[in-house]
Amino acid sequence: MAQYQTLLYYCYSPIEHAEQFAADHLEFCKSLGLVGRIIVADEGLNGTVSGTPTACQAYMDAIHADTRFAKTDFKIDEVEEPSFIKMHCRYKSEIVHSGLRNPEIIDPNKQTGIHLEPTEFMEMKDRDDVVVLDVRSNYEHNVGRFKNAVTLDIENFREFPEKVKELEQYKGKKILTYCTGGIKCEKASALLLQEGFEEVYQLHGGIIKYGKEAGGKDFEGKCYVFDNRVTVDINNVNPVVVSTCRNCGTTTPKMINCANAECNEHFTQCDECGWEMEGCCSDKCKSNPHKREYDGTGYYVKVPQPVNLEKISKRKHKKFPSKEQA
Repeated sequence: MAQYQTLLYYCYSPIEHAEQFAADHLEFCKSLGLVGRIIVADEGLNGTVSGTPTACQAYMDAIHADTRFAKTDFKIDEVEEPSFIKMHCRYKSEIVHSGLRNPEIIDPNKQTGIHLEPTEFMEMKDRDDVVVLDVRSNYEHNVGRFKNAVTLDIENFREFPEKVKELEQYKGKKILTYCTGGIKCEKASALLLQEGFEEVYQLHGGIIKYGKEAGGKDFEGKCYVFDNRVTVDINNVNPVVVSTCRNCGTTTPKMINCANAECNEHFTQCDECGWEMEGCCSDKCKSNPHKREYDGTGYYVKVPQPVNLEKISKRKHKKFPSKEQA
């Protein structure tokens, strides 16, 4: 049995005084010895936390005991070491950045696509009247995606609303949306319904749950995750590798962050090129003075930058000009 667990979850449920909740929740997680990243917004919670099985169970029990979050579905991974270094819990405007903040327009608690359990999704995905739609970003679906899935050229999820018009050709078909854990599909499927797509579905629990309950069949490549692991295996039925090294084009499942801190781009790179390029995506990044030392993993812990008081002072004066400046 692994020494640690990693929990992936989200819950759309209104939170009053969400900013204070975030501060209190951070202290609660620290008291359990958890590490991870949680986003709190007025609309709910989105988190990945890691710790001992005892700590993770205590956390899940506490979340389920709160009536606001009683419906939360946790995806549990057994891991050899914690998937994070520190514990972060921050208040933001949305629990997944989509630009669809108005609950009068998009509210997953009122309207969203029909949830399909992994086995239901597996049974439907290959039908002639079905389109499987990946709503994730480029770097995510580049390293792994469902066989024959439609992917969108987006750098982040907030670009999704602009891409809906490219899907007009699929109106009249059943749209099966999927993402890592399900959270993006809640808003993506709701938006598709609003835009006139009549039959919209979503993979409940996302790729992670599909791997656990359906063996990951026909998911090609690896699944990108937002923690130290970077990617995880999903398919134990008919696995294949679909990603290629950016630098030499050979097949590789390995995804890293560019060693140049000013770039930090997610990209796939084979081990040979990794050492040759020192973990950089290009020669330009390789010669950048802010290049970090590459250790073969391509994962870098964020280091707090020193506070530049002079720069802060200039910003304040610019934002709040004096009477003479005004």
